[in-house]
Amino acid sequence: MPRDGRDIIVGRVVGAFGIRGEVKVIPTTDFPDRFDAGCEIVLRLPSGHKTCRIQNSRPHKGGFVLKLEGIETRNGAEELRNIDIIVGESELRQLEEGRFYVFDIIGLKVSTEDGREQGVVTEVLQGGANDVYVTSTGLCIPALRDVVSKVDIERGEMIIRAVPGLLPDDA
Repeated sequence: MPRDGRDIIVGRVVGAFGIRGEVKVIPTTDFPDRFDAGCEIVLRLPSGHKTCRIQNSRPHKGGFVLKLEGIETRNGAEELRNIDIIVGESELRQLEEGRFYVFDIIGLKVSTEDGREQGVVTEVLQGGANDVYVTSTGLCIPALRDVVSKVDIERGEMIIRAVPGLLPDDA
C-alpha cells in the first residue's frame, strides 16, 4: 500500500501555557527530539501550513511546553489550540526492521497463514505491553512476533498465525 504524500501528524497544540505565548503540545511521535529547542515545526493551520522555529522547549506532564518564534502573547498561543504539527513523508525517520508506522498498518488486509480472511486493520491500540491491531471484523490481534508472522506494507497485507484462542471460531 504505497504512501500518498499526505501530512503525518507528529503532535498537537492543546492550548496556551502561561501569559508569554507558550503552547502546550502533546506529541504523537516516537521521536520527541522533533520538539527540541532550535528545531522547526510545521503547523497545519486552516489557512495553510506555517513553519515556526522552537525557541525553548521543556517537558511537561506527558507533553511539552514550547515557545515558538513569533508567538508572544497568550492570545497568540490560544489561536493555535487544536492545531496539528505535521511532517512530510520525506521527513519520516527510518524505523528498525520489524517496526512500522501506525498509518502504514491501518488499512492492511489481514488473513491467517492458511488463507482465512480476517478483515482490514481499522485501529491500532497503544499503551499496554504491546500494540493491538483491531480489524473491521472486531478481531483484536496482539502485535507480537508469535502472532503476526508477516507484514507487507507494499502489498497491503498482514498474515497472522492462528494461535489458540485468537480467532472466535477456534474457541
